[in-house]
Amino acid sequence: MKWFLKTSGALCLIFSSTLALAADWPAKPITLVVPYPPGGATDFSARMYAQYLPKLLGTTVVVENRAGAGGEIGAEAVSRAAPDGYTMLFGAIGSHAINSVLPSKPKTYKFPDAFEGVSFGTAVPLVVAVSNGLGVNTLDELVNKIKQTPGKITYGSAGVGSSQHMAAEKFQLATGTKLLHVPYKGSGPAVTDLLGGQIDMVIDTLTTLYPQINSGKIKFLAVTTADRVPTIADVPTLKELNVKDYVLTTNYGLLAPAGTPKEIVQKMSEAMQTVAAQKEVQDKLIASGAKAYATTPQQTEQLLLDEVKKWSDVATRAKVE
Repeated sequence: MKWFLKTSGALCLIFSSTLALAADWPAKPITLVVPYPPGGATDFSARMYAQYLPKLLGTTVVVENRAGAGGEIGAEAVSRAAPDGYTMLFGAIGSHAINSVLPSKPKTYKFPDAFEGVSFGTAVPLVVAVSNGLGVNTLDELVNKIKQTPGKITYGSAGVGSSQHMAAEKFQLATGTKLLHVPYKGSGPAVTDLLGGQIDMVIDTLTTLYPQINSGKIKFLAVTTADRVPTIADVPTLKELNVKDYVLTTNYGLLAPAGTPKEIVQKMSEAMQTVAAQKEVQDKLIASGAKAYATTPQQTEQLLLDEVKKWSDVATRAKVE
């Protein structure tokens, strides 16, 4: 009986402490960890929300870039962070799902179990873009050139296991081609080298590539969405160009360490949804090629599972380890 009373008392104390934490949250700045360098689509999306969240939450929201290992260094750090709502991951959901299913990736945490789904933030099309120095102007010309020199044409990605990497693997499967992968620590460095002609192509997010559309150094050959994108309406879809079974968007969202109080998760999710509903935010995202895409915690949890299933299938078919 004494054991039961002590145990019950301890549980009540923990429960009360959790409720107090949730009630007082946020009482200090919140850090959104972006597991890539500045300049990529994940960073752009996180900073967009971080700009508007403070007004709703009444505290500062700081974006911290922790790049490396295809997004895994930052994600692993957040998985070990205190589940108090003050450190969250703003990640490329597809990349984390991909890393979870690749045998070669170290499993320092379990995705998505190590996190509480808070909300998705943005959905972004991917673009097949090439360096002007490659000397191709259409997708057919690109595919023919790759087939003429298998394993010679280079493509950059945000790292092994990133959405950009797997998008290119899927592209190779769909077109019967062979490319040479050059992984970077994020999209920003990959695009920099594309502009400089150090690599030949990327399949990267429109958010990352759009600022360079008028640079005169790269060409947009196709988008990966089912329909054309209004901001680059002259660029055809892969589907239009007869690349079968190829429709992709990449999604970015907010995750909290597992065990974060549900009340905190719910409050943060509601704030994300409020930001996403603002016309100013929607217009800014559309202008950059992105779409505001906020979800409830329950929807987020299901979408995480869906991402794991989708990318597991791609990894298996492409034989990516």
